[in-house]
Amino acid sequence: MKRYLLSFTLLLAISCSLFAQQKSDVTGSWNGALNVGGAKLRLVFNISATPDGSLTATMDSPDQGAKGIPVTSVKLVQDSLYLNIQAIQGSYAGKLTGPESIDGYLKQAGQRMHIPLTKGEAETAKRPQLPLKPYPYQETEVTIANKAAGIQLVGTLTLPKDNPKAPAVILFTGSGPQDRDQTIMGHKPFLVLADYLTRQGFAVLRLDDRGVGKSGGNFTTATTEDFTSDAEAAYTYLKNFNGVNNKKIGLIGHSEGALVAAKVAAKHPDVAFVMLMAGNAVPGTELLVAQNEALLKAAGVPQEQLQKYLQLRKAQFEIAATEADVFKASEKIRQLEQETKAKLSEQEQKQLGLTPQSEQTLIAQLSSPWMRYYLAYNPALTLQKLKMPVLVLNGTKDLQVPHQQNLPATEKALKAAGNKKYTIKELPNLNHLFQTATTGGPAEYGQLEETFAPAALEIIGSWMKGVVK
Repeated sequence: MKRYLLSFTLLLAISCSLFAQQKSDVTGSWNGALNVGGAKLRLVFNISATPDGSLTATMDSPDQGAKGIPVTSVKLVQDSLYLNIQAIQGSYAGKLTGPESIDGYLKQAGQRMHIPLTKGEAETAKRPQLPLKPYPYQETEVTIANKAAGIQLVGTLTLPKDNPKAPAVILFTGSGPQDRDQTIMGHKPFLVLADYLTRQGFAVLRLDDRGVGKSGGNFTTATTEDFTSDAEAAYTYLKNFNGVNNKKIGLIGHSEGALVAAKVAAKHPDVAFVMLMAGNAVPGTELLVAQNEALLKAAGVPQEQLQKYLQLRKAQFEIAATEADVFKASEKIRQLEQETKAKLSEQEQKQLGLTPQSEQTLIAQLSSPWMRYYLAYNPALTLQKLKMPVLVLNGTKDLQVPHQQNLPATEKALKAAGNKKYTIKELPNLNHLFQTATTGGPAEYGQLEETFAPAALEIIGSWMKGVVK
């Protein structure tokens, strides 16, 4: 009996040792990539052991600028790893095939994607255009009071040396919570743009969005009108700043920031110039239909299914834009989703990503104050008030603000304003971030080393010098 007991104890000890070894082997960082629209999207799982022996993890998506996404649960059963990631409504299941390899699949929105993982951190993306200190100009952090909103905005002001009356410009970020550099997927396009323009002799002011970085306020309840209020506070600050030429202050807005720049300029005719980068000139309802069409076409969705999807989304966008009661709007949007899904096969629903989870996400998005305002807003009415020099730029590979729709609409609005000082440029092969692109899809942004196409920077700098000379 003692011999058997000893053998059993020994086997148990070996088993526990192997289990502990497996846990030790699985801890650390594991990286892989999935293909999205022809571009690679890197994922990293960071697995660690707690003092009680259980496992925890977080997920990073470096190309989307997302870090520390919580993993709800981690299970290691012999050589099989299971991760539940409620934050993205997905999961990962894989098998350890070696000391530094896991072969597995990510499930999300009804899709199953093969993503082998390799142990170790993901390779750091190269961003060769990021400027390095020391800069050949003055850089200072500033705090600006938006008295109307009762908040403080914080940002960076760069000033050329030895020019106390330099022309100046304010940069306005695109949609989503953005810091002063408009950091996205490892890129800092506003840092690159500010550095370039300051070296060209311009003072440049850029700010953290309200509720982001060091700025006060609540981002989640804000609309484009609130961001315009913040922008006006920035313009007033710079007008009263002794270190710039207050008669030569211009505005540059990217994406939603272009809407903000135009709204500020319409209220302040003394604005020296306006630059609209990838800004829309059609109502949000029309833009988002065009955006969905461009993105899904690029993803290869068949035309018949695509048209059904666009018809659904157009109707839902219109409800969100016009129904004053947000609860009634939500119910109507949900009903449309259910009616459409009933007419589609299970395969078609999967192909279009029409899942219960996506339905909930859509309703939440279309119920937000920002989205309801954005969908109902018609930028053309504001553009028709601009009389100062205006530069309009849009890349031909921009899938978020398609140039075919928005450049003609912008020109039509500026002509209606009687504006004789506008310039419209269609930039070949540039995406929404003004990077030289292959696909133009958002998944590609983080894959590109280029942060801001040099040709676009040169066009911007040359035009600005021309209007302030």
